Amino acid sequence: MSQKLWEANSQTIAKSNLFEFEKFLETKFNYSPKKNYKKLFDWTIKYPKLFWSSVWDYSNIKGIKNEKFHFPKEIIKSKFLVKSKLNYADNLLSKNDNSKAVTFISENGFREEKSWNELNNNTLKLINFLKENKIKQKDRIAAYTVNQIETVECFLATSAIGAIWSSCSPDFGTQGVIERFSQIKPKLLIITDRYYYNGKEINIIERLPLILKKIKSIKSVLITNYPGKKTLKKLRLKGVRIYYYKNLKNKKEKQFSFKKFDFDKELAILYSSGTTGKPKCICHRAGGVLLQHLKEHKLHCNVKPGDNVFYFTTCGWMMWNWLITFLASKASIVLFDGFPMHKRSDLLFKIAEKEKISLFGISAKYIDQLKKLNLNIKTKYKLKYLKTICSTGSPLSPDGFDYIYKSVKKNVHLASIAGGTDLVSCFVLGNIYSPVFKGQIQNNGLGMNTDVFSERGRSLINKKGELVCKSAFPSMPIYFWNDKNNKKYKSAYFEKYKNIWHHGDYAERKSNGGYVIYGRSDATLNPGGARLGTSEIYSIVDKFNEVKESIVIGQRWDNDVRIILFVVLKKPKTLNENLSLKLKKAIRQNASPRHVPKKIIEVSDIPRTKNGKIVELAVKNIVEGNKIKNIQALINPSILQEYKNIEELKKP
Repeated sequence: MSQKLWEANSQTIAKSNLFEFEKFLETKFNYSPKKNYKKLFDWTIKYPKLFWSSVWDYSNIKGIKNEKFHFPKEIIKSKFLVKSKLNYADNLLSKNDNSKAVTFISENGFREEKSWNELNNNTLKLINFLKENKIKQKDRIAAYTVNQIETVECFLATSAIGAIWSSCSPDFGTQGVIERFSQIKPKLLIITDRYYYNGKEINIIERLPLILKKIKSIKSVLITNYPGKKTLKKLRLKGVRIYYYKNLKNKKEKQFSFKKFDFDKELAILYSSGTTGKPKCICHRAGGVLLQHLKEHKLHCNVKPGDNVFYFTTCGWMMWNWLITFLASKASIVLFDGFPMHKRSDLLFKIAEKEKISLFGISAKYIDQLKKLNLNIKTKYKLKYLKTICSTGSPLSPDGFDYIYKSVKKNVHLASIAGGTDLVSCFVLGNIYSPVFKGQIQNNGLGMNTDVFSERGRSLINKKGELVCKSAFPSMPIYFWNDKNNKKYKSAYFEKYKNIWHHGDYAERKSNGGYVIYGRSDATLNPGGARLGTSEIYSIVDKFNEVKESIVIGQRWDNDVRIILFVVLKKPKTLNENLSLKLKKAIRQNASPRHVPKKIIEVSDIPRTKNGKIVELAVKNIVEGNKIKNIQALINPSILQEYKNIEELKKP
């Protein structure tokens, strides 16, 4: 049995949103509150219509609710709250007073905040701008911007009028942006003039001429300044209208009336990582996303009005969309742009302390870095207001769990969460009723009929297999853009198991209801036919102080697969036989003899996507001489050359 690291006390549970929700169900359905997560979860699976309808009511969604659901045999055709009407932006602009709504902080310390009143007024100003530029319902608006307040306002204005939003962060190169946005043919491009990363200024606006040349559909461009900086040299480009955000005028007019759109109205287009081909354009529905996010934020994250929520993300990652929806819970959000360890390793915790953050969202990789630096956060920061730490992006190792409780804060709810761009939300995440066990995600999301299947489609407990979802959920994509007859959509999720969502994560469901994610299924290792998760090796290698980072793949060899471990060492260390033996011994003892790599090779860097995820599949393909289908998905594609034609990998 895994070690219990934290459990909410009875007072916290009694005051929680989850218990309040149970009491709410009692008034509606004679449901008896149990303060027992499994019993509540089972009820949500047994009565999905009652549950999702209740989330709408409990969350006070502004709109017109119709109780009708359509659950045919084919999951992909399911519909929630059919013919219900709402406006996503209207629900996010949940207050209109002088209290703080959004705060921006850059890596160099520049800070600005805007009140709910200012957020409402600026959104109205942008709505007028969009109307003047003849942007209509279902038109696409593309944003190539940093994580700044203006981006949030543009997103709200876009959804307010029923246009479709799509964003990429500036760390996507020009080709990566063109590859994504050209597929959806946007009418308007919003672009930040520059950005900063670890003290370096990067000009984005100079990329604009090539973007406009390649994406002919763009008729207007709205340029935002990097916060706290003056406008770069003004541009004049033929055939396109150029506007500057700071020059937009507030027009005095009557209060804007938010039109209510269909529950399934398109909200945003997000992109798959593109590491296995051209990025897929995943189109999400406004009602489903709002309903799912409100459930996760209120019932799983226990966020309350006035809480300050932070998530380290860029506009090119689904966690940005997840963060923005916290506004619908009347919480204040904190945006950060830049390098999270600029000039000081504890920069984000300094922000958490100063901004009185209650929910602090970071990646598992960031926690690993803190652990390697042996930073003792709790001796420097009290983090009095911090209730929840969320971790995602990759599996959080058992040592990562230990580090949070030993070195960050003892009494905190550590919620490891896992989902994806595909559902712009979570399959498995935390809750206030269940204990936190070392190395485990606490449970299924409410209403999410998640399971782990064998290759033959049998449900598994305490055994590794494929993460699946057996029933429909409201934040399933409406469709993929330019996908005739849902061919790509069905191929992505419904090919492996008939009428079951196959997510592509290699996972294990524990008898206590917890989950362990071992990495992506396409990155699992198969030596001798046994499936092994890469995270099991990473968690051991990460303990070595000499190792800065690592990546592991399975190389086809002699009609089998052999494990190859690549390591980036901390300078001035270099790989020698002694360190190789130590690594192999630790892996043998702490994982199994099957996990031991056949070869360990030193490299200077690890290839990763724009969101910081390491890409085992790209390395495997380059090692085996296969073509990398979409190198633009990587932030450092040139490093792959280092993995090409390695002599050592041609030898037994």
